[in-house]
Amino acid sequence: MRKFLPLVAILCTSACSKKPSAEFSKLAAEATYKMLSFSPVNAAGQGLHKFEGVDFDTQLDDNRPQTVRSQRDYLVALHKRMAEFDKAGLSPDDRADYDVLESQLGLYLFDIDIARTRRVSPQSYVELVGNALFTPMMLEYASKEDRFRHIIARMEKLPGFFETARRQLYGAPKIWIEVAKEENQGNISLVDRTLRAAVPESLKPQYETAANTALESLRAFTRFLETDLPERGKAERGGNGPDWRLGAEPYATKFKLALATDRTPDQVLADAENRLKDVRAAMLETSLPLHAKWFATHAAHDDLKGEVRVNKVVREVLDHIAQDHSTPETYFSDAGKYLDEARAFAQSKNLLTLPAGSNLQVIPTPEFFRGIYGVGGFNPAPVLEPKLGAFFWITPIPASWPKERVESKLREYNAYNLRLLVVHEAMPGHYVQAEFANSIEPKDRRVLRSVFSNGPNVEGWAQYITQVMLDEGYMNNAPEMRLTLYKQELRVDANAILDIRLQTKGMTDEQAMDLMEKSTFQEHEEAVAKLQRAKLSSTQLSTYFTGWRDWLRVREHVKANTPNFNQQDFHNKALKAGAVPLPVLAQLLTGKALK
Repeated sequence: MRKFLPLVAILCTSACSKKPSAEFSKLAAEATYKMLSFSPVNAAGQGLHKFEGVDFDTQLDDNRPQTVRSQRDYLVALHKRMAEFDKAGLSPDDRADYDVLESQLGLYLFDIDIARTRRVSPQSYVELVGNALFTPMMLEYASKEDRFRHIIARMEKLPGFFETARRQLYGAPKIWIEVAKEENQGNISLVDRTLRAAVPESLKPQYETAANTALESLRAFTRFLETDLPERGKAERGGNGPDWRLGAEPYATKFKLALATDRTPDQVLADAENRLKDVRAAMLETSLPLHAKWFATHAAHDDLKGEVRVNKVVREVLDHIAQDHSTPETYFSDAGKYLDEARAFAQSKNLLTLPAGSNLQVIPTPEFFRGIYGVGGFNPAPVLEPKLGAFFWITPIPASWPKERVESKLREYNAYNLRLLVVHEAMPGHYVQAEFANSIEPKDRRVLRSVFSNGPNVEGWAQYITQVMLDEGYMNNAPEMRLTLYKQELRVDANAILDIRLQTKGMTDEQAMDLMEKSTFQEHEEAVAKLQRAKLSSTQLSTYFTGWRDWLRVREHVKANTPNFNQQDFHNKALKAGAVPLPVLAQLLTGKALK
């Protein structure tokens, strides 16, 4: 594993050369489609249905060692070809594309050489199968009959796919195995119930035959997860198997590649911890008038000091706010109502040019993704078929949950926080940003910047524009809403702290839960889900804080370099550039480096 570290380090630098810059756009387009083709399931989901004579709609990803080696050889050769260009001599947009491509190339190699996802991550196989079967049902890129033929063809390939998985997986962290089992049960339900109920009558015989094979393979993989896999890899870490913690050095490498920010993990951690203190102070100030109104029978706990008083006052006020929440039956429909409300407000304030289309669909989160999307999420329209539809996922409350767990979830996503979720994921958050990205020209640039979108740009935009919505008076400047946003900001701060401290500094579960429940006022159910998510991924939870703070930096940078600055114009121009790294965005908008 260590022998590959120097190569990844090289990928984090630029090189000079003699090739004419006019040829770079051709190389970038070739590399984008070639790298996308490494995952036929993802490629088809993005609208790339055929490539180099292969019909991706009927394929699953090929994770055999020889295929992975071939992909790695291409990436190494691509790095050498990119080094033949003088990056400084490229146009601003080509330089931006160079940066995006270089980071993505590095991430691919990092995954193969260091993270070794195919070797230690059973959930990656499970989630890919869910995507492979669910996406053709939902995206109407062809007739329903043709799409189910594609689903059937993929189900028929599951035995070979899972055989490769069993050969590749040499061990996995316990938490990853448990999540894979849960999500694989979602795949079984998908095949056994959801798809079976939707298959056209003319294809039912073929479906039943393929479903029997698929279900046998899925259940066999669950048995493998329960019996064989936990025993593999136990020689590592004194018999405990592979660690979910990435470690400081690999984390720093991945952080640089994935976030493409000018900040280091330690700088982000220090900023997040300082910001957490500032937000808590602001929460106390906002809470005191509400506390006096709602709890007139007792004082504002003046007998308490410091953080103890902050926790007491703010918690009482937040608990009162949390009483205004949906029921399990109205939770989903309320989210749709808040979507219309947010759209009307953003339009009335001219925050940006809202998309004219109506391709956003609000649906329950697919079962095979609920392990990592415990609350909800957004899945953009395919970059090559943007009219097919985008999905705002809301994770429903399971009927099997006990009353206390249901109440905890509803209190966390009360009437104010559910509105913030809608703003973040859909309007004018991720959905609006994705719609702007779909208008980038030329087409090859649009594909590159969408497929390889920068995480801090994407997650940071959603957090940043939520703040803008409240700054413009969303919900009539209600202090309850501002306090709820502060709580969200604490969560963003905590996300970065958890990610960096858990992955690199040995933070314990108890310390993580204390941070979330005591310092950032999260409900127990939310904290449990977030801790699991922090163990399933690395660097992703840092994208929210890093991106939000960098979006604010970019706005101030553009203000300082733009006479007669206009917020709507800034938002439109920034989004039209696509989800490039934020330091790159600042350079594109002003011609000057971000400071």
